Amino acid sequence: MVPPHGGRNIFLWLGPLLLSACVLPRQPIAGCLSDRDCKLERICESGRCVWPAHDARRTAPPRTSTALPAPEAPKPSAESRPASTAQAMFRLGPEHRGRSPYRLPLHQPQVAWTYETRAPITASAAVTSDGLVAVGSHDGRLHIVDKDGTPRALQASSDLIFSSAAISASGILYFGSDDDHLYAFDLKQMKMQWRFQVGSCPQAVGVSPAASRCDVDAGPTIGPDGTLYTGGDGIYAINPDGTLRWRFATGAHVSSTPALMADGTVVAGCQDNLVYAVGPDGGKRWDFRAGDDIESSPMVAEDGTIYVGSDDGKLYALNPDGSLRWAFTARDDIRASPALGENGLILVGSFDGLFYAIKPDGTLAWTFRTGDRILSSALVDAAGAILFGSQDDRLYALESDGRPRWSVALGGDVDSSPVLGPDGTIYVGADDRKLYALAPTEH
Repeated sequence: MVPPHGGRNIFLWLGPLLLSACVLPRQPIAGCLSDRDCKLERICESGRCVWPAHDARRTAPPRTSTALPAPEAPKPSAESRPASTAQAMFRLGPEHRGRSPYRLPLHQPQVAWTYETRAPITASAAVTSDGLVAVGSHDGRLHIVDKDGTPRALQASSDLIFSSAAISASGILYFGSDDDHLYAFDLKQMKMQWRFQVGSCPQAVGVSPAASRCDVDAGPTIGPDGTLYTGGDGIYAINPDGTLRWRFATGAHVSSTPALMADGTVVAGCQDNLVYAVGPDGGKRWDFRAGDDIESSPMVAEDGTIYVGSDDGKLYALNPDGSLRWAFTARDDIRASPALGENGLILVGSFDGLFYAIKPDGTLAWTFRTGDRILSSALVDAAGAILFGSQDDRLYALESDGRPRWSVALGGDVDSSPVLGPDGTIYVGADDRKLYALAPTEH
């Protein structure tokens, strides 16, 4: 693969916070009972999560450890306090409806540029108001590039990054890492502000269940008052200065990005098969049990109904009090976050390769078939058009009624959830290690 911009050096170090780097071999970690216990495409062999020997494309990237100063008590500052709204976050808002104010291209877009990292990209990109694009990669780095693809900055963590970046109105970028930390990065000064350790798991890095317990995969979600909500060994509310507001303990890892209800209740799924609703004070409101892990991030509709998928192959519609309204059964896991389409349709893909449009009463409106599993969460544009990726290496745009508008072939699985810029440019990552910018074409 050819690096972007003619081989220009894309790995920029950011001053005294990134003093040195060392390359360590990634070792298999013990502790699995089945393939489901292993992250990514690893398989369980003799109680250890390992990469399949035949799949060279998914070989684990080297882990880069960055020398960081010893954590200090974060100090509040005006710069670290987000305004009441955010510039960007996963699912485009704290309710996770996936609704964009911009319009998708009417015709198949062209690749304007690509930016290459050292490992697959499954996180959703975040775009600032002045056009900077930020995305995390499994190379353990948060990459920041200009709107033309020119690299601007890099923040290293010590493990894979599944977390999608969130950006406050004041320009503070937040992201999580599988090194059990939530990071705050100042986009104005281009340096790290603070990092918050989630939990106290004895094994911070690795891919086994024990090592994954405190991973910060979820969100973060920025609340109206600037509070950050994420997951790990529980559900966390973190103040914008990096101090803990509250922690709600769960029975397993929380990779589901928390969503917010109108009254401030926080809703998130967990790998203990439960959906939890936690009040603004950190106390439990209710829980709902599904038939398997919940890694889908909930979506809250205008009427307060909560929609969330599960590894039991069902999409659940829950009333605001946690009671079941209905459950729709797909043919395989639902790990994507549902989006809210036109006329109240709930839009979500499944590991069965089908993209589903479900009516508010729980009956099927239509389906669209792709060539492989769907992990990407859909975006709905201002006119109701739908955009999502699939593990058949394609990005799909559909009309609001499910008719195909266009599709684009990329260089690897598209598990990342696409985002849309004001000019119609689409930003999405893929398993070929690249961040793509797809620009509208004139016809």
